[in-house]
Amino acid sequence: MQSECALLADVLLKKKWFLCTAESCTGGLIAATCTDLAGSSQWFERGFVTYSNAAKSELLGVPEALIAQHGAVSEPVVRAMASGALAHAHAQVAIAVTGVAGPSGGTTDKPVGTVWFGFALPSGVATECHHFQGGRAAVRQATVLHALTRVAELILKESTP
Repeated sequence: MQSECALLADVLLKKKWFLCTAESCTGGLIAATCTDLAGSSQWFERGFVTYSNAAKSELLGVPEALIAQHGAVSEPVVRAMASGALAHAHAQVAIAVTGVAGPSGGTTDKPVGTVWFGFALPSGVATECHHFQGGRAAVRQATVLHALTRVAELILKESTP
């Protein structure tokens, strides 16, 4: 995962942008992976670990009603998490993730391995849902890998302000 992180660092440095994270199911693993890379203070601004619904509301401004209506693992909530992270940070890019890492907590609609991603950039917020296989550690690692890879792709597509 360090090569994906190094690529992301390079892309952010070239744009002179900073990254922040808003993490639920990964519990800070995306931020930890980023800050494992020496020199990350030049492009990583901060990370929010918002594991509980209360933390999502208190730290990121996600409306409690939105969580009640759609559930924490949903497109509207991850969109609000990504937007809220940017609003509460000094960054141009945010990664938000919320999901069901397992082994319990899954439902028919949201089985274990369901992860919603939100990517906030100057042009707006992109969201996507993925279903990863494996146990808790595998789902969390796959989430980190996808988040780092996908945000770099999106930044590369972003026009320079």
